[in-house]
Amino acid sequence: MPDPFAVDEDKALSALSLAWGDVYEIRITGGQWQARHKEAGAGDMITGSTPDELNVGVRDDWTRREAPDGQ
Repeated sequence: MPDPFAVDEDKALSALSLAWGDVYEIRITGGQWQARHKEAGAGDMITGSTPDELNVGVRDDWTRREAPDGQ
């Protein structure tokens, strides 16, 4: 019986790419979910152990970048 709590990585990656793909490069590397803003430096990577965790990190980064004072 398949694990009912297992993440369908392809669907999760597609959903994150649909939501954030215009501004962030989204990928899974070695089981770690990663995103990098397209204007960020190579070392400025957002990571998460799950797609939800990555989404929270991307939302926080987006909010910080869009804040009028950059904070």
